Amino acid sequence: MGLNGNGHNSNGVNGNGAGRLHGKVAIITGGGQGIGRATSLKFTREGAKVAVCDINMTSVAETLAEIRACGGEALGFQVDVTDKQSIARMVEGVMFAWQRIDTLVNNAGIVQDARFSKMTDEQFERVIDVNLKGVYNCTKAVVDIMLQQNSGCILNASSIVGIYGNFGQTNYAATKFGVIGMVKTWARELGSKGIRANAICPGFIETPILDSIPEKVLRAIEEKVPMGRLGRPEDVANAYAWLASDEASYINGAVIEVSGGVTI
Repeated sequence: MGLNGNGHNSNGVNGNGAGRLHGKVAIITGGGQGIGRATSLKFTREGAKVAVCDINMTSVAETLAEIRACGGEALGFQVDVTDKQSIARMVEGVMFAWQRIDTLVNNAGIVQDARFSKMTDEQFERVIDVNLKGVYNCTKAVVDIMLQQNSGCILNASSIVGIYGNFGQTNYAATKFGVIGMVKTWARELGSKGIRANAICPGFIETPILDSIPEKVLRAIEEKVPMGRLGRPEDVANAYAWLASDEASYINGAVIEVSGGVTI
C-alpha cells in the first residue's frame, strides 16, 4: 500500500538547491513515528525525497502531513520488514517515482523484554525477525540498485545495548550487535563500489519505546547521562542526515554513539 505526500510551500525546501541532501532519495523504515519520523522530517528539510515506510499506515499518513507542511516531497508505504513482498513493492514504487535510491535507513525495530530465564522462544524469534532479519531483507532489496549506481549509503540503527548489553534484553542486544556486524562486513564488501555502511547507536531517547519504563527508572537513567537529559529523536536524526550527506563521504564502517555520554 502506498500514499502520495508531496507538496511545496513558499520556503521550497526541495526547490532552492539548499540542504545537504538536495536531490537524494532516501528510504526510511519505521519512518512513521519516533526516531523514524524525526529522520524523515530532517531528510526532507535537507532536500531529500523520502520514502516513509512503516507497518502502521496511520503514522505514515501523519508523517506525510508534516512533510507536506514544510514543503517536502515524500511517498508513504506500508512495509513489514519481515515481509519481502511488501519491501519489494515499496522499492518498485520508489524506483518508479524517482529512478534511484541513495540512502537506506534501517530504523524499524521492536522490543520484547524479559529476563533470559523467563524469555520465550517467541519473544526471541520475533525480535530477531524484525530487528535483524528485517535489516537484511531491506538491504538485500536495494543493494543491487546501489551497485548499479556505483553509489549508496546504508545506515543501520543499532543501540548502546548492542555494544554493552542490558538487563532483560538478550534478544534486543543480540540483534543490535548483529546489525553492527552487518555494517562492518558491508563496509568491507561494498566500499570499493561507492557504497558506505555505518551504524548509529542511540542511548536512551524520548520515544514511545520508553513508555513501558517507570518514571522513577527514567529519572535514574537521566541522572547517569553526563549531559543531564534523555536524548531527543532529532539528536539521532541529525546524525543520520550527516552520515547520508557528502560531508561524510569518507565515513565507512563506523559505529557512532548518540547517547549523551551515558556509557562513559
